Amino acid sequence: MSDDNATLVITDIDAALSASDKEAENRPACFLVVGGELNGTIFDLNDGETIVGRNPDCAIPLDFNGVSRKHFKVIINAGSSTLQDLGSSNGTYLNNSKIEGAVELSKGDTVKLGSIALKYLPKGDTERLTYDKLQREANTDGLTGCYNKTYFNNKLDLEVKKSKLTGSPLSLIIFDLDHFKHLNDNYGHDAGDYVLKEKAQLLRDNGIRKQDVFARYGGEEFVVLLPNTNLKQAFEIAERLRKLVESHEFIYDGQRLPVTASIGVADYRQGVNTGTDLFKRADSAVYKSKEGGRNQVNFFKS
Repeated sequence: MSDDNATLVITDIDAALSASDKEAENRPACFLVVGGELNGTIFDLNDGETIVGRNPDCAIPLDFNGVSRKHFKVIINAGSSTLQDLGSSNGTYLNNSKIEGAVELSKGDTVKLGSIALKYLPKGDTERLTYDKLQREANTDGLTGCYNKTYFNNKLDLEVKKSKLTGSPLSLIIFDLDHFKHLNDNYGHDAGDYVLKEKAQLLRDNGIRKQDVFARYGGEEFVVLLPNTNLKQAFEIAERLRKLVESHEFIYDGQRLPVTASIGVADYRQGVNTGTDLFKRADSAVYKSKEGGRNQVNFFKS
């Protein structure tokens, strides 16, 4: 290899490392789950106090054996991260030693509570970029960039548990694109993929709020989980999104494609005990929209 080529390679490596450092510098401190069914999951630790425990209203809810309702807390202040047990039944362990009082966290420390092990990474650490990428790939739909069914189902169950505990409102919107099979048959599957991607981007840019969970549930079915949102508010949001899809020009290969959606809405209330219960109610409202002529919104009535 010539000196010029060697210099070019070194320059490229330096540029890549610099880009990684810049990307990482705005990432908060985090816990990385090591092992078990949540292996590789990242939980951000923002400035202030973060409570970890079995309760669904904890900032980091971990419903596993040996985890107390409010197990421990992490306080991040001026770059310092402090770990403190909250009187848990089984204790909190830092690098296999049970902690007493408040202790300082350092990069790579392992915190154990019950059957869960968490690796601590400080703010701006480049190591988390790899895990971020893996988690993003595991949780998102490759075609649309929305969350996938698995991620959505986990969030749905968690938010229902949270509403049962706190009484906070929770609503669910289900979208089903009208006559999607007909569109695929007449315009081709590439056109169908274009519609799915375009619709997802359209809703992300114009209707999905930061706190909402927007996912592709499968095929042409999309879902939006709306924490702290009652049925009336959710219905208004769903109708706005329906109009957005109806009026948007889906142009593929020089042709405007006919795209509308049948939408169902349901909320957490008496009779909803699980995420599945809430999903079934919203799904039944989708069928009401289809039976009523499609391109409309209906809500679940018991």
